[in-house]
Amino acid sequence: MEELFELRTCLEQGRYNDAMALIGEMENMSKDDKISKVESFTIVLLVHLIKKEAEKRTTRSRELSIRNALREISRVNKRRKSGGYYLKEEELRETVHEAYEDALDNAALEAFEGRYSESELAEIVDEEKIRKEALQLILERQIKGK
Repeated sequence: MEELFELRTCLEQGRYNDAMALIGEMENMSKDDKISKVESFTIVLLVHLIKKEAEKRTTRSRELSIRNALREISRVNKRRKSGGYYLKEEELRETVHEAYEDALDNAALEAFEGRYSESELAEIVDEEKIRKEALQLILERQIKGK
């Protein structure tokens, strides 16, 4: 909010270079916020995909959580007015990659009632397969636009 007041002041005083610099900062802050939210929902998605593969089963609750995470990733990532997405495919791939360790840690607490450590659970699941599935689901959801 402070940035908006400063932007107004710059514009009122005719300091357009300063105003443009502030707009750039605000754009970066907005994108960082979007990336953070997408990463959080990606962790949720990955946790459920890891548990699904590890336990070789799914539940309605798990499938609902997967659907909701995909919906939120698509919603947060979508540019409202200009169309398109904040994070392109390569950035989404990187986000999935970076989120995997946190997801594995969380899944270790939940899968098999927490009987396995993170490293033990990592040996049970195929990380590459799960990451590819997550990215594919995210991209398919964006194509559907729902």
